[in-house]
Amino acid sequence: MDCSDSPYDLLFKSLSLIPISHYLLGFLLISLVFLYNFLEIHFLRDLIITGFRGYPVSLTFASGSELYQVVASKCQILHGRYLATPWLSSPHLQTAFLSFCGRPPVFSYRRQLFHTSDGGTIALDWLMNSDVMGVALNMSDTICKDDKTPIVIVIPGLTSDSASAYIKHLAFKIAKSGWNVVVSNHRGLGGISITSDCMYNAGWTEDIRKIVDHLHCLYPEAPLFAVGTSIGANILVKYLGEDGVNIPLVGAAAICSTWDLLICDRFINRKLVQKFYDKALTIGLQGYAQLHQPILSRLADWEGIKKSRSVRDFDNYATCLVGKYETVDTYYRRCSSASFVGNVSVPLLCISTLDDPVCTREAIPWDECKANKNIIIATTKHGGHLGFFEGLTANSVWWVRAVDEFLSVLHSTQFIHRKKEAQPSPSPTPLESSIDQSPYVNISKEGMVTAIVNKKTDMDMEEEEGLYHDHKLHTKKDDDKVSVAEGSSNKEEEERTCLKTELSRPQSSEEAPAPARRRMDRLSQYGRNSIWLLVYIAIVTTWPLVGSALLVFLKRKFKNALPAALLSR
Repeated sequence: MDCSDSPYDLLFKSLSLIPISHYLLGFLLISLVFLYNFLEIHFLRDLIITGFRGYPVSLTFASGSELYQVVASKCQILHGRYLATPWLSSPHLQTAFLSFCGRPPVFSYRRQLFHTSDGGTIALDWLMNSDVMGVALNMSDTICKDDKTPIVIVIPGLTSDSASAYIKHLAFKIAKSGWNVVVSNHRGLGGISITSDCMYNAGWTEDIRKIVDHLHCLYPEAPLFAVGTSIGANILVKYLGEDGVNIPLVGAAAICSTWDLLICDRFINRKLVQKFYDKALTIGLQGYAQLHQPILSRLADWEGIKKSRSVRDFDNYATCLVGKYETVDTYYRRCSSASFVGNVSVPLLCISTLDDPVCTREAIPWDECKANKNIIIATTKHGGHLGFFEGLTANSVWWVRAVDEFLSVLHSTQFIHRKKEAQPSPSPTPLESSIDQSPYVNISKEGMVTAIVNKKTDMDMEEEEGLYHDHKLHTKKDDDKVSVAEGSSNKEEEERTCLKTELSRPQSSEEAPAPARRRMDRLSQYGRNSIWLLVYIAIVTTWPLVGSALLVFLKRKFKNALPAALLSR
């Protein structure tokens, strides 16, 4: 070996002696490791940790939840395990397989067109129990008005319709169980043109509200259930929260809901792999817009739609303009279903996966759902976005089986037949205070601020009715005086002005209703007691310091008057 050779030359000569096949093998190994981590594959974890037994399903519900005790506790699937298809051991593989293949069952829907009051058209695709059981019926056959067979309303996700693979899996499974299914396609989807100046969005609940009321009117004896997926789940939960107890549905399920659109928007732009989903969804939205260019080019910014590079861009140039939202963030905040969870009064099963690459688990309102006794959250460790494929052949979807079992058990129990309890008024939003919710505010002489609320006992009701009667008589007398003084020409205008002035005049503590006055007196008494208590505490705690200072002061002040023996102490 020549000593003049540099170390780099020696290294290069050594590397040249390695066969090219070893380099290819090393490159392949590095690529596999990169893809394994990039695609978040959990095949080895499933093998080593669980031995391909799957991970248990986690249930979150309110303490003492009757819904869990009566319904969910009897659902074996929710208390079992979920194991993803081994060759789909990745949230991205699950989601991609659902989009490009999905292996949906083969069947045909029966189409019904529903026309809204604003001129819109919605395609309702029906799948009857008789269609999947092989019973020969004419396509013109309809459900009888007094039919008691349960009906499940399905709300698809963003740019999805009744032809989507996961929708077909769900519809076929439920129809196979003996129920009827109707898929409520969004406006402009399902092969139907947009026939009004309205486009669906993530918070548009008017259509599902009209569909539910329409079906309840047509089939009053049939129990109505609803299942929403992805954006459809957000719409469903928002609708349940908006209407509260005044809703014809008796049960619902939300699958992979977005919950908080603002958080999901941030999440989908966080990593490189999430940006692929953002781009794919944007292409789908642009394709949707292209189908309805004559309408959207007039209502929205068509050039902006064509240049959109993300879902947020599309919402900025299309959704916000059509839906009259000031900004994209305003649209996301107003349409997020997480704000409406507390008012849900219908038994609701929410299924999400912790590795969802589109709807992040960070958006799940855990505390709000846990505080509502009508909601149960079921989460799995894996599953992707709406994937949940299981078995070696990936012919089964776990969440479809879970929803079918939950709704069946819910319908078979007496839980849905019990009278709904009266729900309290919605609590103030974080930006409001409880005082803002009261009709008016009184300030007592002691400076105590009292919100006079609307809760009244029977005695309070009688007292206030008497005050209100006297108030009406007094107002009427004043109105008569004003009308006589001013003449007939300005009679109506002056009466309204007098009435408005009398009713809008701030009430003092003496004029407040008796119940409120009693509360104010009690608060004032408590306030005085508190002040004396604070004075006592202040004297006791500061006496050593104050006493010493006072003693020094007295010694100096009365130095000549006091005896020498006393001053020496």
